[in-house]
Amino acid sequence: MRRQSSRPSATGRFAPSPTGDLHFGSLLAAVASFLQARSCGGHWLVRIEDIDPPREVAGSARRILRDLQRFGMRPDLPVLFQSTRYAAYRAALGDLIDRGLAFQCGCSRADLPRSGVYPGTCRHGLPRGKRARTVRLRVPAQAVSFTDQVQGEVEENLEQTVGDFVLWRADDLPAYQLAVVVDDAYQQVTQVVRGADLLTSTARQIYLHRCLALPVPTYAHYPVVRGTDGQKLSKRLGSDPIASGEPARALEAALRFLGQCCPSGLDLDSLWRWAENNWRLSAVPREARTAVTPEPSESSKPFS
Repeated sequence: MRRQSSRPSATGRFAPSPTGDLHFGSLLAAVASFLQARSCGGHWLVRIEDIDPPREVAGSARRILRDLQRFGMRPDLPVLFQSTRYAAYRAALGDLIDRGLAFQCGCSRADLPRSGVYPGTCRHGLPRGKRARTVRLRVPAQAVSFTDQVQGEVEENLEQTVGDFVLWRADDLPAYQLAVVVDDAYQQVTQVVRGADLLTSTARQIYLHRCLALPVPTYAHYPVVRGTDGQKLSKRLGSDPIASGEPARALEAALRFLGQCCPSGLDLDSLWRWAENNWRLSAVPREARTAVTPEPSESSKPFS
């Protein structure tokens, strides 16, 4: 699998899906990944995960990139769009099929048990009357273990929790798990910093890295940010659009949520200087927290 040219020893990334505008929850992912990469003297990359056209919102990618610039975050290399990478995903899929690590499956979601764990129906060939719909990865009966830099020791038996999981969807699109692993390797990502809502994907991704003989990055999952109603902030729900606030105050709120005891009232440039000099991943809390988002001041202007 072809990779890009050599990188620093540390490379982090922010990889949003263009399903809505940047909000406080996604700002956390950008800030945490940016500062962790910078604290290691590394590069920070941005990847737009635009491989699910039915869920995409027109203009979302452009607005996300614009807002990152307004917050003072600029990637060290050109932005990678996953929609340009289908050939790489198909090549990786073909390799797994050729080596017997992946198989065609004729099951729909309606065929799965209530637990959602795939029971291996098509593992040894398509049953009579079924046609291929998806491609799944065979998973082992043993646990996948890793050390998360925020959450600590994690262990998951994929056979028990998800079963053989989908790599290629019934609508002829690559599944998230395949695309993210292929692209993290292509971009030589060494550290993944993201919300704990994706912690359940990590064992699958680590196992897939190993199946493809690709280096496994380190992982750090900060706590999920929730609104005052207890629900996870979401672009799809239009949660907490940070575009209506002042960038410095939103960044200050993000740093405090991430456990960084930053000064109050600094301008954006000064706040970034403080953050880059004082970022500590060890200070990031483990437990889910309610967002404390800034109230727009009278002088604040909406981003346009």
